[in-house]
Amino acid sequence: HGLSFSSRQKANGFPLSKSSASKKQKQHQRIRKEKPQQHNFTHRLLAAALKSHSGNISCMDFSSNGKYLATCADDRTIRIWSTKDFLQREHRSMRANVELDHATLVRFSPDCRAFIVWLASGDTLRVFKMTKREDGGYTFTATPEDFPKKHKAPVINIGIASTGKFIMTVSSDTTILIWNLKGQVLSTINTNQMNNTHAAISPCSRFVASCGFTPDVKVWEVCFGKKGDFQEVVRAFELKGHSAAVHSFAFSNDSRRMASVSKDGTWKLWDIDVEYKKQQDPYLLRTGRFEEAGTTLCRLALSPDAQVLALASGSSIHLYNTRRGEKEECFEQVHGECITDLSFDITGRFLASCGDRAVRLFHNTPGHRAVMEEMQGHLKRASNDSTRQRLQQQLTQAQEALKSLGALKK
Repeated sequence: HGLSFSSRQKANGFPLSKSSASKKQKQHQRIRKEKPQQHNFTHRLLAAALKSHSGNISCMDFSSNGKYLATCADDRTIRIWSTKDFLQREHRSMRANVELDHATLVRFSPDCRAFIVWLASGDTLRVFKMTKREDGGYTFTATPEDFPKKHKAPVINIGIASTGKFIMTVSSDTTILIWNLKGQVLSTINTNQMNNTHAAISPCSRFVASCGFTPDVKVWEVCFGKKGDFQEVVRAFELKGHSAAVHSFAFSNDSRRMASVSKDGTWKLWDIDVEYKKQQDPYLLRTGRFEEAGTTLCRLALSPDAQVLALASGSSIHLYNTRRGEKEECFEQVHGECITDLSFDITGRFLASCGDRAVRLFHNTPGHRAVMEEMQGHLKRASNDSTRQRLQQQLTQAQEALKSLGALKK
C-alpha cells in the first residue's frame, strides 16, 4: 500500500524504422494494444500534464496546506501528487489502492492527515489515514468501518468542513446529508429542487449550498454550539436571478463571493457577505454570457481571490475576468473525454482539469492580469510611500509572471 514518491515510467517508445526486426514490431503492437492512445494536447499556457493513472480521472482535490493534489480514477487507485513538482519534468505521485472497488470522489481532511472517498460499488464513504514513514513516504490505511449506507440515489459530491466538524454528502435526488466524522447522520436536508446537480460546503464551513432543477441556489447555515456540539441546519439565504436550472456554483476562498452558471446561458458573480439574519439579500455583482450552458452540462471553478471564473463544457475550458465580465482565454479539446472536474490550486497560480487519464495544469494568466489592473488602480489612489512600494511590488510580480509566459499584453 504505502508507496513513496516514484517517477512515472516513460511511455513506451515506438519502433524507430520499418526495417527493425518484425519480432520487435509485434512486441510494440502488443504493448500499444494494451495501452489506448493518450489524448495529446498542447498549449502555450499548459504548465504540466500529470500522467500515472491507467483509468479515467473523475475527481481531484488540493490539500489545504498547498502541498498535495489528490486524484481518483476508475483504475482502483487514488494518487497523491506533490504540487512542488508541477513545473519539474518528473511528476512524483504516491498511490493508495481501493480494494475491490474504485473511488469516484476524493477530499482531503483539513489537517491533511487523511482523505475521504466515495466508493463506486460500495455506495458509501471510506476514510483513509495518511501516516508518514521514516523514508518520507506515506502509508495509506483505510479505517476498518465504512460509513453506513443512507443515500437512495447516486452521490454527486462530498465535502469535509475546514473546521473538521462535519462531512457533507449530496445525491442526485433532493437529499443532502450532514455527518459527524464518526459516520453518524447529524441532519438530513431536503433541497426541494426536483433534483440536485451540485452541493458544497463553504471554505469558512458555516454554509452548505445546493443547486439543481430550480433557478435558485439555496444556502443553509450549519450551526454548532459554544462547546462544538451540533445544533441545527437553518435556511440562510438564496441566490435569485437565474431564469433556468443552475448547473453549478462555487465559493471564493474567503466565502464572501459566489459564482453560478445556469441553463439560461449566463454566469453570475454574487456578494454573499451580507447580514442575512437581518433579511439582507446577496448582491448580484456581475452577469456574463456563456452560451454553451444553454445546451450542455457545465462545471465551474472560481479562483481563490474571485477574480477569475473558469467554465468547462464538454472538453473545453473558458476563463473569464469577473470584474469586467470578459472572456480572456479559451482552451479547446483539453481532454479526450468530457471534463469531470475543474479546480484552481490554493495559490491561484494554476487551474487544474481532468476527464481522461491525465490532469492538465494551466497557468492562470487572467489572474495575473487582474492583479495588475487592481494594483494600477490602487496606485493611483495610494497616499503614502510604503503603500505605494507594496502595491508596486505586487504589480511587478504579476508583470514578471506574465512576461515569463509570453502573455504580457502591450
